[in-house]
Amino acid sequence: MQSQHDEYHKLTRGERIGYGLGDFAQNLVFGTIGGFLALHMLTVNAISTAAAGFIFLFVRILNVFWDPMVGTFVDKRSSASGKYRPWLLRAGIPLVILSALLFAPIPEVRGSVPFAFVVYLALDLVYSVVNIPYGSLNASLTRDPASIDKLTSTRMMLANSANLLVYTLFPMFVQMAAPKDRSIKDTGFFGLKLELGNYTDPSASYAWFGVYSVYMLVGAVALFLCYKLTKERVVATVEQSANVKATDLFLELKNNRPLVILGVFFMLAFTFMFFMNTVNGFFNQFVVGHSEWMGAVGLVASIPGILFPIFWPRLKKILGKKGFFHLFLGMFIVGELLTYIWSLDGMHDELWLAYIATFIKQWGLTSATGFMWALVPEVIAYGELKSGKRNAAIINAIMGLFFKVGFTLGGAIPLWLLAAYGFNEVAAQQDANAIAGINMTAIWIPIALAFVSMIVIQCYPISDKNITDINRQLDEIRI
Repeated sequence: MQSQHDEYHKLTRGERIGYGLGDFAQNLVFGTIGGFLALHMLTVNAISTAAAGFIFLFVRILNVFWDPMVGTFVDKRSSASGKYRPWLLRAGIPLVILSALLFAPIPEVRGSVPFAFVVYLALDLVYSVVNIPYGSLNASLTRDPASIDKLTSTRMMLANSANLLVYTLFPMFVQMAAPKDRSIKDTGFFGLKLELGNYTDPSASYAWFGVYSVYMLVGAVALFLCYKLTKERVVATVEQSANVKATDLFLELKNNRPLVILGVFFMLAFTFMFFMNTVNGFFNQFVVGHSEWMGAVGLVASIPGILFPIFWPRLKKILGKKGFFHLFLGMFIVGELLTYIWSLDGMHDELWLAYIATFIKQWGLTSATGFMWALVPEVIAYGELKSGKRNAAIINAIMGLFFKVGFTLGGAIPLWLLAAYGFNEVAAQQDANAIAGINMTAIWIPIALAFVSMIVIQCYPISDKNITDINRQLDEIRI
């Protein structure tokens, strides 16, 4: 099928990489903020735990109101360079500057709660103005299902490459540049030893800023390339844009059943993912007693998300959408069960088991939580057919809200559970009850939520045949 605007364009490899660089940039710039700002804020910047907790909680609550406003604003406007692409630059430049300010070694504002609050609030608001249009651009490049599947695999490979730079290498680079308490240490990377310093000491402020500045510049270039290498082809008409209203958010939730089901799946998936991520350090430190392995195990964990997304489209074609998710959620559960075996007495020193458990678990997790983004353009098309409005940004804002609910639940509840199980923050070792609490949050609750996610995705109503019919009906309407 071809339309006047070439809406069924087969994306080239360069176009797919160009779009994926947007994910790479956001994970590099904002992913580092999400992964390490709290540590920097509490140690290097000397802000209290209570104050930092207030900052993060307030900003996340504000997102509930801000994101739908951004989605409505973006959907109602367009320009000669596109509806969504321009925001990668308009908001991308402030995003990079504000991110750098959070790590900037400015003595006059060290420990200043108002400064940290204002900058982080501004950063989070601006991030939505980048992220929501970027997610909407996904559905604007093409309506060809095969191209969308390949696009999803490409963007996830680049996103996970950025995650490798963030979660595995960023803390090591900062420690390499930190000036205090330097000594030769085993990094956990298969015997690699480096001279590392204490990156939680205030003297490491310039090390943090120096390393992050490099990440920031690379991210800025990647955002620019995303803007240059992409083209919007599936766009709302002038009449559709003019008719966008803030209340469309509630109409989409009411009338777009696939959107609600996919949103619940997003929420569950990110909840159990952040459950596991939140207590991963506790598990390695107190359950198996091998925190020095975290770097090497983290490297193994990153492999499936970088190398294997290329196989997603073919697997989805063979297994179908639901079969794809059932397979990889099942693999996640198997990996968690192997992690439980690793937690048993007598198995803690089995590094091979740690590698296998983590590899299988992360292969399942990155595939399930990565490929679900390929379904977002479908629910946008379904919503357009039902309402006559192509509310791509509003729908991406809704998906962002489901994600942020999962992110918040997965970050807060595990800590409350650890407290309920009697975790002792100052103890070098934990009692049996606290260990049981760590295992509960790291293994058993994620397994339960993965099972629930399998049930939810089974209810997803759009098949490949359905999306072909939806596109055909939209073509007939537009003629």
